[in-house]
Amino acid sequence: MNTTLLLGAALLTLVTSSATFAEEARLVRENIEWCDLWIPDVNAADMPHVLLIGDSITKGYYGGVAEALKGKASVARLATSKSLGDPAYLAEVALVAGQCKFDVVHFNNGMHGWGYTEEEYRKAFPELLATLRKHAPTAKLIWATTTPVRSRDKLADLDARTERVRARNRIAAEFVTEAGIATDDLFALGEPHPEYSSPDGVHFNGTGIAAQAAQVARMVGEALTGR
Repeated sequence: MNTTLLLGAALLTLVTSSATFAEEARLVRENIEWCDLWIPDVNAADMPHVLLIGDSITKGYYGGVAEALKGKASVARLATSKSLGDPAYLAEVALVAGQCKFDVVHFNNGMHGWGYTEEEYRKAFPELLATLRKHAPTAKLIWATTTPVRSRDKLADLDARTERVRARNRIAAEFVTEAGIATDDLFALGEPHPEYSSPDGVHFNGTGIAAQAAQVARMVGEALTGR
């Protein structure tokens, strides 16, 4: 059985094992849910391992980060549409974080799951930290703030959803600050630069992605060297 099938089977087991909790929780799902995993060099013990967790924004800057850290670390990713509040999200995080010994985990969640309230987001955030601590116990953690959303019709203007992004970032800041976790402020990076945005107002163009990749690679690199 190949690695993809093994990961799929493991994910199914983890999601199934959380069925009781899922039945009790208020689930909010999108019409299309997706999960993208890429874990290179799983058996390599001669280099550090880095895991980037996020959504399509993370998937966008992943390649630039992997290239910037080439020869210094092997970079894996978990990009998913699942959000805090959904037990299946924690199952995905647990599955990937346990695949090898990760030295650094750079993580974000906040752009999906608009059907969950900010209070539900707050309630679920400690569970994410606990899951990372359990399945990547020796990894240095870096929280990445959720990026701003711009108006499709006028990219210079922020979309109303950005206020919810700000609220979620403030909630996350409470927990990560208390836990002593470093923050990669991708929101601050993108807010003053509408020219970084793609036409949909959510994603980023090549210039924006390059800026994000450079900042993420720098933060991860500093964590790897203990700076």
